[in-house]
Amino acid sequence: MFYYVEGRVALLEQGLAVIDCGGVGYACHTSQNTVGKLKIGETARLYTYLYVREDIFELFGFGDAEELGCFKMLISVSGVGPKAALAILSIATPSQLALAIITEDSKILTQAPGIGKKIAQRIVLELRDKMSKGQLEGAAGKAAEAIAVPQKGTVNHTQEAVAALMVLGYSQAEAFLAMEGLNTAEMEAEDIIRQCLKKLATQ
Repeated sequence: MFYYVEGRVALLEQGLAVIDCGGVGYACHTSQNTVGKLKIGETARLYTYLYVREDIFELFGFGDAEELGCFKMLISVSGVGPKAALAILSIATPSQLALAIITEDSKILTQAPGIGKKIAQRIVLELRDKMSKGQLEGAAGKAAEAIAVPQKGTVNHTQEAVAALMVLGYSQAEAFLAMEGLNTAEMEAEDIIRQCLKKLATQ
């Protein structure tokens, strides 16, 4: 129904941003990562998701399409609702979340309020399972072939970055194109993912 809302930031609270669009204030539930990027009185654009369940009608908004994508991905996991998804996105950026899923590091997710060990493990398992074993192996193999990395251990960073971008919905080809011009030999996986997301967001 809504792709994004754009207007003046009228109010900021924990987990909430009100965007004034032509005199109408849209209350958007959001992550603290997004709240931290906004300033009252300035113009902002939030990419939105309308959550409708029985008598619930809520609008969620995020500072970029990547965070919105992660939100949708998280609420697709059984037992994970919008509040839990926001809690996770408040302590982890899209690149950190994708990397945690690829490396099966559920501990970072338990740092979010209300996210216990079991639900964190379920998130990692279900989202990682969305990518077949063949896709993961293909991402790793193609990354090793396509990108020359002299330093020991950096190939793994590249493999993780490609696989993490695929978890976020990008193709292998898009991941490789986004890596062009990056000095991946000197970068950690999270840095590679972050730079690629910036490039992909402008395409």
